[in-house]
Amino acid sequence: MSENRIGHIRLTSHPGAGAALRFPIMWGADDPRERGPVIGSATADRNVIGAYGGAYSVYRALAVSAGALNPSLRPDLTDTSPVVSMGPFPQWRDGAKIVSLDPWGHLVTEAFKTEIDGGADIRPTIAITRARLSLHEVREAIAKGRLKADGEVVHASGDVAVTKAAIDPVWHLQGGGAGLIVYNRKEGRALGEVTKFLVYNARKRQPGGDQAATYFERTECVAGVQDARFQQLMPDVLHWLGITKIDRFVSMSNMKHEAITSSGIAIGERVPIPAELVPPDASVELEAKKAAGYFSAEATPTEEDLTHVVGRDLKDF
Repeated sequence: MSENRIGHIRLTSHPGAGAALRFPIMWGADDPRERGPVIGSATADRNVIGAYGGAYSVYRALAVSAGALNPSLRPDLTDTSPVVSMGPFPQWRDGAKIVSLDPWGHLVTEAFKTEIDGGADIRPTIAITRARLSLHEVREAIAKGRLKADGEVVHASGDVAVTKAAIDPVWHLQGGGAGLIVYNRKEGRALGEVTKFLVYNARKRQPGGDQAATYFERTECVAGVQDARFQQLMPDVLHWLGITKIDRFVSMSNMKHEAITSSGIAIGERVPIPAELVPPDASVELEAKKAAGYFSAEATPTEEDLTHVVGRDLKDF
């Protein structure tokens, strides 16, 4: 029996089988028009895996299902273009460098204005804006004289003027050069926040308290694996930003270091997290990681050392 189903929401990501694409993609082309638009809408023009909005496309689908959102609505992109210029950089034109994001994704309203005006559902996948970042550590550094407010990048209030992209914040530091933080959404070593919090509870309730000696063991007991992350796609955002060399790399992770250097980005100095900036309760994780071979300028703690590193009990939070 055949049946015409209407009102369903399509979350699949592949174009129709055998359908000719109106907008083929030439990945690694020299400019966005030669490359072609990346179209993630549920239309005949779809040419990529995925959907606009990424994980939030599920919420969009729920809004459509609830009747709160018109599925055929096209966004009004007036005045939404980046407020700061970004690129292009040589890596954008190398089809082997970036594979998990559209390096031209913030330029679609300019590059494909004719197609958008003609009705094609082409949307930005990167947005760039300006903002202020308020950090306790910066205010503390100003108060202690380690950092001076210049009124342009660092304000007297402690706010830092930043440029934000949808994928990470970027700002220029007074000491010269550029500072960059890349945040990867891999909570609990990619095991998720539910598992992460379950592990927290198990660690703090175990006999002897939350010990560095059993840090990884408790994760594996709950999740079945110590770490579910892989970092091979992580350098994509660095290539999008045109990074070819990192002078000072602040991370304990050897996996991140290897992923970055193997992608062709040179790293100079590896900088450990200053001990005075580590909250007492975080010492459990850091000491366990040092013992497991994570990067540290200090001597590797012994098994006996780890038993003396104990975090707070649940009742102390």
